[in-house]
Amino acid sequence: MEKTILLHCLSVEELKELIQEAVRKELSERTNPKVPEDPELLLTRQETAELLRISLTSLWKWTDKGKLKSYGLGNRRYYKRSEVLESLTAF
Repeated sequence: MEKTILLHCLSVEELKELIQEAVRKELSERTNPKVPEDPELLLTRQETAELLRISLTSLWKWTDKGKLKSYGLGNRRYYKRSEVLESLTAF
């Protein structure tokens, strides 16, 4: 299904504003991780790293040094959202 875009009766400024808004929206969705707000929610390693905006390696190092507490379920590691947010004030 092909979409058709009509630019009839659009000024250059209006087109520019439409493009800027679309780019802003896309960047916002990509840079702001969507993490649920429940404070007792268990986050995966990936979700925790995205929330803190750090790499998985840094997350492992912080956990190893005791800056973050992780919980094991099977062979997976999880982090409580509330504890992750509290750790930000402890640094």
